[in-house]
Amino acid sequence: MGEFASAEIPGLDLAAFRGWYDTQRPGEVVGDLSARLIAGGKSNLTYEVTDGTSWWILRRPPLGHVQATAHDMGREFTAMSALADTAVPVPAMFAHCADPEVLGAPFYVMERIEGIAIRSAAELEARGATRTAAISQRLIEVLAALHAVDPVAVGLGEFGRPQGFLERQVRRWGQQLEGSKTQERPGAEELHRALTASIPPEDPSVLGIVHGDYRLDNCLVDSSDQIRAVVDWEMATLGDTRTDLALMLVYDQLSESAGGDIVSDVAKAAGYPSRRDQLAAYGVASGREPGDMGWHMGLAYFKLAVILEGIHYRYLKGQTVGAGFDRIGEGFDLIVAAGLAELEG
Repeated sequence: MGEFASAEIPGLDLAAFRGWYDTQRPGEVVGDLSARLIAGGKSNLTYEVTDGTSWWILRRPPLGHVQATAHDMGREFTAMSALADTAVPVPAMFAHCADPEVLGAPFYVMERIEGIAIRSAAELEARGATRTAAISQRLIEVLAALHAVDPVAVGLGEFGRPQGFLERQVRRWGQQLEGSKTQERPGAEELHRALTASIPPEDPSVLGIVHGDYRLDNCLVDSSDQIRAVVDWEMATLGDTRTDLALMLVYDQLSESAGGDIVSDVAKAAGYPSRRDQLAAYGVASGREPGDMGWHMGLAYFKLAVILEGIHYRYLKGQTVGAGFDRIGEGFDLIVAAGLAELEG
């Protein structure tokens, strides 16, 4: 993490923020503000803000190139607000600003959670294999709890259009790739064509709230190995919940392959479960067998490739903030090849 500063923080004008936040929650800020960029995010920017007495987390989109359907602050704020009283752990939401004039982009403010985003096998290894297995089990259980939430009951009935979800996902992510390509990507185009040609029939039993980027480092884990919060809801919607399960598995499979640490290497830790064990655990926790996941895994690989290409695009344009972006383009071909292999069975 960076050091706290009271000025010259990329993407966060503290004076402008203070002026706006005082109108939203008068009297809450009692001293001079300082903030730091929380390292690790390669998409939205996350800051820790303090007045020396209280702390807040502020989220805003990345600087520069932003796809029209990505980095939706209102979406994140709405999703976490709705889930506040469910079995899904989320931070308390404080305020949302849709006016880009305040900080140059929409943003929201939420509770600071006492927990960490575990991003490496080394962090899990420090806890040991037994605790790693317990954290992994809780990761599955929280995902199943999310998928069990009735969207209508929590006010998210209009949060997305579950019918036709998979077809729209394939089309939208193809458009995202076209908008962020740093070079010609024939393998990705082949994967996109294969996905388009084999979209599975809709299954109403698996429709529900989709996080959109569910993985261990989008959860905050406390010192007693409990998941205190699920964060990073920018791609949340209503749709086929198997897409969440598939993307989590894809992150883990990349973790175990050559070059996979470009994303994360948590699955290399002793005690971390295999794909088969994770699928079995999800079946138990959800009460529903996920079935054949090949197509969903292929889509997950394609989505991840597109996400990395978008980040690589911003890096090449000098529009990223923080460290660790120089190698982000290296895994693209590996990810696309893995997606094609999943579709081929």
